[in-house]
Amino acid sequence: MASRSMGLKILVSLWIVLAIVAKGETRTVNVAVVGFTVNTAFTTAKERGYYREEGLEVQFILMNAVVASRALIARDVEFASLSGAALTGILAGAPLRFFFSSLYRPLLWLYARPDIREIKGLKGKKVGVSSIGSNDDFLLRDLLKRHGIEADRDVSILGLGGPLGHAALRSGSVDGAVTVLPHNFRLEEEGFRELLAFIKQEWVDLNGSAVAREGLLQSDPVLVENFIRGTLKGFLFARDNRSGTIPIIARYLKIKEDFAAKIYDVTRPVMTSDGTVTEELQKRALEPLLRRLGARESPPLEKVFDYSLVRKVRSELEGQGWKPVP
Repeated sequence: MASRSMGLKILVSLWIVLAIVAKGETRTVNVAVVGFTVNTAFTTAKERGYYREEGLEVQFILMNAVVASRALIARDVEFASLSGAALTGILAGAPLRFFFSSLYRPLLWLYARPDIREIKGLKGKKVGVSSIGSNDDFLLRDLLKRHGIEADRDVSILGLGGPLGHAALRSGSVDGAVTVLPHNFRLEEEGFRELLAFIKQEWVDLNGSAVAREGLLQSDPVLVENFIRGTLKGFLFARDNRSGTIPIIARYLKIKEDFAAKIYDVTRPVMTSDGTVTEELQKRALEPLLRRLGARESPPLEKVFDYSLVRKVRSELEGQGWKPVP
């Protein structure tokens, strides 16, 4: 009887030790995100439990792109989902690296009042962007130039202080605006005219990317690899499972599933194949920024992008025969 009691105590103690060990192995990881529209890989990885399988408790922290870049450099967060802001920082000398990318086109649309039927019709009008100097501001200026329109002279470009183009158009304070998902769908329903879908053009914008400090990639490759494995699993699930991903999009964006389905369907064609992009796309992502900054030459691509761990993890998953379960 005593031996049975002692055995039970040992077993209970073992359970407690195992629980403590398991808890100790779970590491909290902070990820700065500008929003959830382009971060389906990350949200899906969290919702499906792929990060927990890697011993990670991932917390998403909403902040604008500039603040997110600074938080990453200051080590306030381990990772950030960034695009142009991180590229601009890297070109200015920030020790950051892109190591995962979900999408390779800008998720931006140019809408205008119903009576404006073409881009040239914006002459003499006011067009809103999120902020002067932002990625959508640059793309708009590039687009206008291609149509023989000089920004600031022929068109007044107004910084709206965020993705508020839909509200500014509705109020009549601007004649056109660059907008983002899902506001483009709402503007279409309300009768505003789509002048251009940047997502269907040749511009390259690495949305849904994961960025880390160069030092973290070197000092804690295990953490980065675990984060990549969880993220890649989430990405592969989202890429190949429409019905299972739409509810996740709807929950994070707090929208109805029919709107979430539209977002999924418009972004699915511009998803990368495996979380990486080719050297050609890497160069094309840098080109407009280099022109904007007046840089004479591009830095070595390896100083900006490092997809080696993603390729390694992808190869391991394929070797294991891993596939996302619906």
